Amino acid sequence: MIRERRNKEKLASYYKKFMEEGIIDHNVHPWVAESWQRCRAMYLPNGDMARVNNKMSKEETAEHRKMHELVVRYVDGLYEQNKQHFNTHNLSMLLIDENGYIIKNYAMPFFQRAIDNIQGMRVLEEDIGTSSICIAREHNVPFLMFGPEIWLKDSHSGDACSAPICVNGKLRYIISFFFLDHDDLPYDLLLSLLLTMKYAIETHLSMMEYWTVSKIMVEQLPVTVYWIDKNGGIRYCNESGRKRLEGKDKLEDVFLNHEHIPIKKALQGVSTQRREITWINQDRTYEDITTVMPIKVCSEVESALVLTMSIEDLKTTLAHATGYSSRYSLYSMVGETTEFRALQHKASRISRTSYNILLQGEPGTGKQRLAHGIHQASNRAASPLIVVRCNNGPIEELEKEFFGRTDGEPVSGKLELSIGGTLFLDEVEKMPVEMGDKLADALIHGITNKETGVNKKFNVRVIAACDSNLNRLTDKGLFSRNLHEVITDTTICVLPLRERVKDIEVIADHILAEMSAQHNLPPKKLSDAAVKLLLNYTWPGNIKQLQGVIEQAFFHTPGSVIEEENIKMPSDNTLEKSWKYDKEAFIAAWKAAGGNISKLANMLAVSRVTLYRYLKKYGF
Repeated sequence: MIRERRNKEKLASYYKKFMEEGIIDHNVHPWVAESWQRCRAMYLPNGDMARVNNKMSKEETAEHRKMHELVVRYVDGLYEQNKQHFNTHNLSMLLIDENGYIIKNYAMPFFQRAIDNIQGMRVLEEDIGTSSICIAREHNVPFLMFGPEIWLKDSHSGDACSAPICVNGKLRYIISFFFLDHDDLPYDLLLSLLLTMKYAIETHLSMMEYWTVSKIMVEQLPVTVYWIDKNGGIRYCNESGRKRLEGKDKLEDVFLNHEHIPIKKALQGVSTQRREITWINQDRTYEDITTVMPIKVCSEVESALVLTMSIEDLKTTLAHATGYSSRYSLYSMVGETTEFRALQHKASRISRTSYNILLQGEPGTGKQRLAHGIHQASNRAASPLIVVRCNNGPIEELEKEFFGRTDGEPVSGKLELSIGGTLFLDEVEKMPVEMGDKLADALIHGITNKETGVNKKFNVRVIAACDSNLNRLTDKGLFSRNLHEVITDTTICVLPLRERVKDIEVIADHILAEMSAQHNLPPKKLSDAAVKLLLNYTWPGNIKQLQGVIEQAFFHTPGSVIEEENIKMPSDNTLEKSWKYDKEAFIAAWKAAGGNISKLANMLAVSRVTLYRYLKKYGF
């Protein structure tokens, strides 16, 4: 609160009346009056600063000053710009922290007569009594206080004005002026200086906070950053940028193709957005997605900002950000039969190699979970697991899915996303021969960039899952022989559930435990009769079908024990040859298989090719 000049003699009489009689004159400012009364209640002496004992040690004061070095350095600069005015008007200034401790004094402090060094001293109301500092701190507003209103008599020869320094609504510092009483003193100009310094310090602190957060982001994000001036000098670069520079001062001293990087265009005001650019130095090549933007000051381009990221790192980051990671371990698959333990052991052993793998088995046997487990157990576990559900759609769409597109906004394909990790091809038998040949060629020889002529190899491990006999399909020319050779470094056959009946109870219990943990519900178990019911079924849909039955029973059983009557078993899918002649019988089988070709083929014990013929016959 900036106040008009007051009559000092009257103010002195109000002070004397209160000190001698304890009476507050109604002309005393209410904030000052409240503070006087509190000081009187504390029996606070009103002599001089020499009596103040709440002060940091020399070592603590030095550490305190160091802790606030950034703001001190800035206030030093403000003071230097106005030093002449401070000297001309015998003006003093204090910088105080939010707890009331003096960080630094500038010019000749008003109480240096009483004490040699006031830095590190606390100047709250309970220490020095009523002052503009305590009023500004309590009410969070600038406050001008005239000499006779100050509690300490030693300070009545001058006036004081203090202003809180706030950032994001929180008090950070207090800046305080003290000036001796002169009739010709330009109060308005001095108070304007105080408020200007308050604004400058608050803005500086806000910018410093913004810059600190921005710097952390720039350092932590997987991107290389350069801020370049008109002469090509680097005004700033992050750690990633410093590594690429290898101690050099300019990009042109490092990158052989510097002229092809669109920095000059940016300095001419033309931005380049997310363009694929190759950065070439003496030892290696960086294939990046690069953005270069002009930085304008008062509508003039003064510098350029370069943001560039390795495509390989970008794909890995995006893959993780979008959840391209394994959800299951090898030990999330359970079983006690010799056959299952042999499969689990083989998968664990193969996962540590670099072999591509074909998982062969009926639908619902857990091939996808097994693929996740193999990836997680491999040395590629920290890299993405990219899943592609194969289909026989248009070749152009499949190419975009696997290889991405470069027209318009560049879109990365699944093959690039899986660099360093695993590409899982689910239902690989559905992939058209032509697409299989192209994918195999890319995996073996890489892809050559038409613009740069650079050949890119793909460090990718392939795990493929097949519901049918892939050898037979390949021999009949229905599947790419080249891709077949790529993905069959080793083959793991996953047994159907009917051939591991002893594992049914173990798997069911495991599903129940997963359901309980996933939905934060009390655990449930199967009764003996319920287990017997499950064991007596053939499970043509394998583990996936069993899981559906168990999940339904879990949610429809009110108690903790699932009885036989709580389980809704699938309808009997045992079919005679009638489906070959009766469309209704075929439709019934089709519905029982849930519209899944592979599942229906297993149910009817025929090939997928035969099924496609009957689908056409019945008009599906």
